[in-house]
Amino acid sequence: MTAADVRGADPGDGRISTPSAARAPAWSAAAPVPSALPPLAADRDLTVPNWSEVVEHFREGLVVCDADGVVQHASPVAERLIPEVTPGELLAAAGPVPLRGGDGPAEFTHHGRRLRVRPVALSRHRRCWYVDDVTESVSRADALLAERARSAFLAVVGEKLGNPLHPDRAAAAVVRLAVPTAADVAVLVLAPRSGRARWWRAVRADDRSPVVDSGVLSATALPAAIEAGLDGTEPHELDWLVEQAAEAGWLPGLDASGATARVVPLPGREAPAGALLVVRRADRWYDEADVDLVRAFAARAGAALTTAVLYRDQAEVADTLQASLLPVEPAPASGVQWGTAYRPAQAGLRIGGDFYGSHRLADGGSVFFLGDVSGKGVEAAVFTGQLRQCLQALHRVETQPGRLLKLLNDALLETTQAHGQGRFATMVLGVARPDRDGGLTLTLAGGGHLPPLVLRESGEVEAVPLRGMLIGVVPDPRIGEVTVQLAPGETCLFYSDGVTEARGGRRGDEQFGAERLLHAVTGCHRMPAPALAERIEQVTCDWLAHGDHDDIAVLALRATGPAGRAPRHLHAVPEPAVTERTRESSA
Repeated sequence: MTAADVRGADPGDGRISTPSAARAPAWSAAAPVPSALPPLAADRDLTVPNWSEVVEHFREGLVVCDADGVVQHASPVAERLIPEVTPGELLAAAGPVPLRGGDGPAEFTHHGRRLRVRPVALSRHRRCWYVDDVTESVSRADALLAERARSAFLAVVGEKLGNPLHPDRAAAAVVRLAVPTAADVAVLVLAPRSGRARWWRAVRADDRSPVVDSGVLSATALPAAIEAGLDGTEPHELDWLVEQAAEAGWLPGLDASGATARVVPLPGREAPAGALLVVRRADRWYDEADVDLVRAFAARAGAALTTAVLYRDQAEVADTLQASLLPVEPAPASGVQWGTAYRPAQAGLRIGGDFYGSHRLADGGSVFFLGDVSGKGVEAAVFTGQLRQCLQALHRVETQPGRLLKLLNDALLETTQAHGQGRFATMVLGVARPDRDGGLTLTLAGGGHLPPLVLRESGEVEAVPLRGMLIGVVPDPRIGEVTVQLAPGETCLFYSDGVTEARGGRRGDEQFGAERLLHAVTGCHRMPAPALAERIEQVTCDWLAHGDHDDIAVLALRATGPAGRAPRHLHAVPEPAVTERTRESSA
């Protein structure tokens, strides 16, 4: 090997360069260096460096072949990486396939190491092969790529599992995301409820999204591995896990004899939210990095399921409370037809501060009421619940409306003062008793509420002069009382200030007012009570034009006559007839 053999050759890593006569000398003055490397001969000048000694310390291995392909030289690094290569023998006979005639760089695995070879043409048709061990660098690059892939997968998992707020949808999303990155088959079993456990499964499908299905198992029929996962442990008997999954019927189309599996618990608040079974074919064995990925995935899945379960439990509690706080339809009573309409200010809550209802009396009459508490939303709805509970208890000991309303006032004062709430309510409370002629006698007590309207058979509309003070403010409020007679077919209408104070119209800030309400009900005296209440709600909402509003409540009470039957057909609403009494009421 001469200097001409390596002059101009580029090993690729920049660490070998050919000296040039034009370059300034880099050797010390005590040891002058000739302008070209000497040949590797035995009779060389000892003051000149031994070039073979220099080559032996290269990081890359070096194999030099003559024009016939016979190995002339192999550096110690090359001998260690490719022990089959022997000087004096043909390279094509013993060397690896990439060295047997390849003309370009190549990368291959040899004796468990990753090698990269690069040929360089020399003078006189000779060839030099540089052999580099890139095992560690490739491993680091592969590890970096794998870590990036795992991080990207977990980022997608966090994003996808942040949306479902229902346990079923969250569980289906978990198994769908696990395939195919973490498993060929993924089964998620939720913690049992009422002795039964729901499970979801995703199966890998070629060139398609995973196939997801679900089922239910008795808690006593769960595989032992799943029970261990639900207890918070990870079973490691691999064959045992696969056999249990196969026996449970969770491995369709998968050869159980050549599969590997893991079970990991999904962390919950106090106990695991579930257990995740992941199964792969034998050619995708779970290494430690894969197991760590499954654990990280399970941690995110457990957090998502815990959130979904918590949301479900809170929603169930909220639905139960809402159902208990919603206005209850009046109890059926002889000779009375009820009509109601209700629209809370916050439609999403379905509850508010307006309320109505009725209770039957032992003598055949009915106690009925409509009121409005201060505030909106949940707090107002809770206060209305307290009012209704008080009325349900007090009407059994007192049926005279005025005295009953004062008892209610005392009870509310005691409650609000004990809790420091300072809430109050307006209310109309009455007792309806049927007359022999089919009419009704209404005894009304008012606690600061709007005056009711009476729709007479003649078509006239009368405002009942009912006054009174707020309920729940002072110990002995002044309660207004009045008696109203309803002939058969006549209706008494009660409403909250959400109707009269509804703001809308052309400018959006004008109140609906008592005059427009009077105009809306004029001519509706033949309407059944349900239709009348619905009309008031519809007219008010049309005036609002989807704007913000207070709670709206309407209660209509109609005397049905001796037969006690409501009209079978809704009468069209005629144009309102303006009477002298209407003008007086409007004034």
